[in-house]
Amino acid sequence: MKTEINRFNGFFAETINFFKELKSNNNKKWFDQHQKLYEDYVLNPAKDFIIAMGGRLSKLSPNINADPRVNKSLFRINRDTRFSIDKSPYKTNLGIIFWDDNMPRMESSVFYFHLEAGNITLGTGIYKFTKHQLEMYRNLVLNPIYGEELFNIIKNLSEKGYYFGGNNYKKVPKGYDTGYKNTELLLYDGLYVSKSLDIPEVFFSSEFVDFCYKYYKKMLPVQKWLSDLINKI
Repeated sequence: MKTEINRFNGFFAETINFFKELKSNNNKKWFDQHQKLYEDYVLNPAKDFIIAMGGRLSKLSPNINADPRVNKSLFRINRDTRFSIDKSPYKTNLGIIFWDDNMPRMESSVFYFHLEAGNITLGTGIYKFTKHQLEMYRNLVLNPIYGEELFNIIKNLSEKGYYFGGNNYKKVPKGYDTGYKNTELLLYDGLYVSKSLDIPEVFFSSEFVDFCYKYYKKMLPVQKWLSDLINKI
């Protein structure tokens, strides 16, 4: 990750208002008329946040990649409507990821930031395993050491109000023993943990980086477990 000057001083009330209004005016004409608003209060502070947050996350994960370009750390605001019934052209949220510099962007275990009009979500993990990752994941959760470690991580964070996603199977996949102690771990085809929060007062200051960092640090055991999985492939 390149070292850059930290210019992040917080987001703005206009940042939130932009997404509120976009939700009611999700069309190209309105967006074009408010392009400057988007650039000043969403795009530019988001890029500064990526640089500042990346610097902090490098303390947790030295190979973290924080690239403020669109389609890198910053998700594009345009929606892909080709296969969607909903033809709204724009996303009504801000999405940011920080990924392992040694991995393809969407195959890495990432730190994730999501902003909507009324709340933020912080998370880490892999949304969907690749075929090889899924095979290795299942092998590891069947291992008495790695499986128990992941079970305890999920248990501890769940008790603290963190949400775990990725358990998309209703039944244990064929060929696996249903009598295994941590069988429920085989129901996942991705694994991620997140915490949704009301927008805090520090959202409007440089201290927002510290605020996010505290939550990412608590979710670090998931990031490390999944990074170990990837490194074993």
